[in-house]
Amino acid sequence: MENQTQIFGIRAIIEAINAGETIDKVFLQKGLKGELFSELETLLRKNSINSSYVPVEKLNRLTRKNHQGAVAQISPIEFHEIETLVSNVLESGKTPLFLLLDQLSDVRNFGAIIRTAECTGVDGIIIQKKGGAPVNGDTIKTSAGAVFKVPICKVDHIKDAVFYMQASGIHVIAATEKTENTLYDVSFKEPCAIIMGSEGRGINPSTLKVVDAKAKLPILGEIESLNVSVACGAFLYEVVRQRIDD
Repeated sequence: MENQTQIFGIRAIIEAINAGETIDKVFLQKGLKGELFSELETLLRKNSINSSYVPVEKLNRLTRKNHQGAVAQISPIEFHEIETLVSNVLESGKTPLFLLLDQLSDVRNFGAIIRTAECTGVDGIIIQKKGGAPVNGDTIKTSAGAVFKVPICKVDHIKDAVFYMQASGIHVIAATEKTENTLYDVSFKEPCAIIMGSEGRGINPSTLKVVDAKAKLPILGEIESLNVSVACGAFLYEVVRQRIDD
């Protein structure tokens, strides 16, 4: 699967971008120069494609082929537009449930969350264009194929999604330890979107300032936090419990 989601070579990546391929991330060799390389860099910036500069050893681990200093990861899925997705869900007549992931970095956590989201009826997952885990072979495997069933959107910043949800009448709830309220104190019966933070940092402080509500999981043991995919599952099944009981 991984080989099927890679493009290597500067010109090949340029052609893929111009052809409209969905590029998830491009790894570029540190210190590389040249006209063609500069053309690729310009194209990446113009199309807001996530990229990072890495040592050549990293590129050699990604592929044994002649990569010329550039390896791209192609997304195996087509991403949805947030405006279209939200509009379609609202028009369907069901009570919306969305999931916002604030720069989650581990592909296995990402895949596990997508799998749980599919099982709990999540209408769509919104991720940030830069800084988050890609949709790759590991994501697909961990999600048990759910990545092909749950619509996924990309936005420039998670706060963009928060504001759009709020403008659409959708209550935005942050899963964070920085509150006294547990998830059992919060109503999930109305249209809502839940934000989960990254593994190390949690939810961006600037994003926490604009949410409608905050909730945490009660921790009874000595370890202070749960794995993000486990925590997400607890939140989503509390939504299911409340809506079934309604």
